[in-house]
Amino acid sequence: MPFKSPDALLPLTPVAFEILLALAEGDQHGYAILQMVESRLAGLLPLRTGTLYRSLARLLEDGLIEELDGDDRRRFYRLTTHGREVAALEAERLAGQVAAARARRLLPARKGRP
Repeated sequence: MPFKSPDALLPLTPVAFEILLALAEGDQHGYAILQMVESRLAGLLPLRTGTLYRSLARLLEDGLIEELDGDDRRRFYRLTTHGREVAALEAERLAGQVAAARARRLLPARKGRP
């Protein structure tokens, strides 16, 4: 199946983006991804196992991650080159939204910047 262009996959859902962030640190199994997301967001984005595995299936289908050979108990996942590109574009998109919020004084200005 040909990949969709990176722009066609944006915006990512918050869960999908968090999964890609977790996998940007290295190959992980599903439960480790769940723990990383929960640890980083401290309950701001509750993630249940069903939601995680549905999101993983979509990311696999879109070619953003790949499943690795694991053992019988765990499936391991890796961020693909295409997935890294899409995640970087999403990060840029979100950074633009944060910059707009700062410009409109919805967020405090960063130290040393207006």
